[in-house]
Amino acid sequence: MAGTNGFPDQRVAQLIELCEDMFRTRKMILASNRGPVDYVVDAEGKLQAKRGSGGVVTALSALTKYVDFTWIASAMGEGDRRAAQASSDEVVPLSGQRVQTKFVVTPRRMYHRFYNVICNPLLWFLQHYMWNIPHSPNIDTAVYDAWEHGYVPVNLAFAREIAKEADRSGQQCYVMIHDYQLYLAPDYVRKLVPNAVISHFSHIPWPTSTYWQLLPKEMRTAIVKSLCSCDILGFQTQRDVRRFLHTCEDFLDGVHVDHDKQTMLFQGHNTQVRSYPISIDVAEVRRIATSTRAQEYERNIARLCNKHTIMRVDRSEPSKNILRGFRAFELLLERHPELRGEVNFIAFIVPSRTHISQYKRYQRDVEEIVERINAAYGTPDWQPITMFLENNYVQALAGMRLYDVLLVNPVIDGMNLVAKEGPVVNTKAGVLVLSETVGAQEQLAEGALSVAPADIFGTSKALYEALTMPQEERQRRSDILTEVIESADVIDWLTRQMMDLRNIVDLSPFEASALLRQPGVETTDLVH
Repeated sequence: MAGTNGFPDQRVAQLIELCEDMFRTRKMILASNRGPVDYVVDAEGKLQAKRGSGGVVTALSALTKYVDFTWIASAMGEGDRRAAQASSDEVVPLSGQRVQTKFVVTPRRMYHRFYNVICNPLLWFLQHYMWNIPHSPNIDTAVYDAWEHGYVPVNLAFAREIAKEADRSGQQCYVMIHDYQLYLAPDYVRKLVPNAVISHFSHIPWPTSTYWQLLPKEMRTAIVKSLCSCDILGFQTQRDVRRFLHTCEDFLDGVHVDHDKQTMLFQGHNTQVRSYPISIDVAEVRRIATSTRAQEYERNIARLCNKHTIMRVDRSEPSKNILRGFRAFELLLERHPELRGEVNFIAFIVPSRTHISQYKRYQRDVEEIVERINAAYGTPDWQPITMFLENNYVQALAGMRLYDVLLVNPVIDGMNLVAKEGPVVNTKAGVLVLSETVGAQEQLAEGALSVAPADIFGTSKALYEALTMPQEERQRRSDILTEVIESADVIDWLTRQMMDLRNIVDLSPFEASALLRQPGVETTDLVH
């Protein structure tokens, strides 16, 4: 039996009961760079609010159905800055509930250093293994300046706003901090709000310690030390958990790590390190994919489909490996001429971070390879690749109802929710071709065809196998994917985190010490 949100009643009831218990005496404060609402200034100079974009907002919007909390975010544009000035207690609707939003307003130059020098071109590229190491990065005085006068003070500003909110509430608090933009915030929060229960969740991959060593020692050590001040650290995969624990051992003197329990003790503080594979609101995704607006898109896209239809849905960024995906399709056409005229590749590509030169260049490369393949193989009656270059989520979901093969082949990805959205809306028992280095691989490997991201030939072979797979096998794999995604949905993701947060509060000092038993570690050394 399903509840009003399409989730099994028992699981929803469990989450509601859990939240009611947790937040009866404690307040929830959530912090992320992007917030649940974006303000823009219209032609008449008035502020207009729209729902914020990004994976954090999408994933956490479900939480707003079950608990009131304060969401602290950066004032990213002029509209946000004006909204922050207009009211320090702005309340905005999100997912049918009311969430109190607070904007952290920092000087524009400081935020530029934080976001456009450290966060995106440095940390994001590092954590996705995207640097061309013989040539970049070049950590010069500008990077040091951006760290000292951008990344550090913005993180401190977030911590101060969190502390202010905790003091205003008059309650002890759970503080949930999200993603790589706010790595330093936990340490500052711990100093300002010592009794807070702090968690940090990383939405992107955690690389090996060797790769982290490309950063100056003072930067990488500050990041790892700060994360060790959390009570709970969340990552997308077990692979990320293992890498983080090894990173701590490599970078921190005196840290005690228990790999079996996935805990560590550093400077008297115990931290649990867990994997929480992020997921989707299955019912909501299906609702959008079958909405009236989506049905119109689906009719139009159906005209572009062929006997065989391959699809991909991606932001236009280097980590998504779009070029190799198209090269694999090109090789498919070369090796299997019988498929020419019978297979179409439909790509929904969202422009991303167009102000960054590497992204602009990558977008040009994507457009050029599409033009080249269409010119080489197309005929007056058949165009091999159709690319939609726009941000249209409803259109992409509508399209994914029609694929025979969904190609998800990033170089590396934290999770990749397209790999979960596609199978639950598809109507053709479509086959998922999935990169081994995508976070979703840990959950979906049994139902997918796995490929190495740099293996163009292997990806081409996987596409052919998917296109020629017997219907019975297609259906078997589709059923596996759907069952996994439905059972490990966003409710499961939220419930596991809430339970672990509550358990931190419930632990006595003696029980906390049992989480990590190392020679020479005394119970009195533990904070929790």
